[in-house]
Amino acid sequence: MDLLDRHDVLLLAELQRDSRQTVQQLADAVGLSSTPCWKRVKEMEAAGIIRGYTALVDREKVGLTLAVLAEVNLTRHNEDDVRRFEEAVAASPQIVSCYATTGQADYVLKVLVPDIKSYEAFLHETAFKLPGVTHVRSSVVLKEVKAETRLPLQPEKPSTAARRRPR
Repeated sequence: MDLLDRHDVLLLAELQRDSRQTVQQLADAVGLSSTPCWKRVKEMEAAGIIRGYTALVDREKVGLTLAVLAEVNLTRHNEDDVRRFEEAVAASPQIVSCYATTGQADYVLKVLVPDIKSYEAFLHETAFKLPGVTHVRSSVVLKEVKAETRLPLQPEKPSTAARRRPR
């Protein structure tokens, strides 16, 4: 798929706002007719730009009241240790995000659990047993100021669009 044009970006913004919209609702919102709108969405799905659709769940309402940011350091950084660590992280449901970082930590994990006792259990049963882990520094989240899932997409201005994609 070529670069995204203005309509593609508007479609992505609308889908991020509400992915349960009908094709006609999407088409109306972005100024296209239904068939080209549907084709664009299908192309973006096929290209992996749209990876899937999901429901946003309030973590506290389902009992996951404690969020912790854990900075993790590894003993070695060879390819096998890193691969095993990342596979183990991917398999842990309490770890909802993991970032390889620069700075003091090799990785920063976001961990969601019901309470501090559950986090202590997570540390002993999971985190300290992850392959290659040498150190874990935990920061308990006191308040989530912003937790946005939408990407900050900005459509091109129609007058500055370099080219138009044929449809």
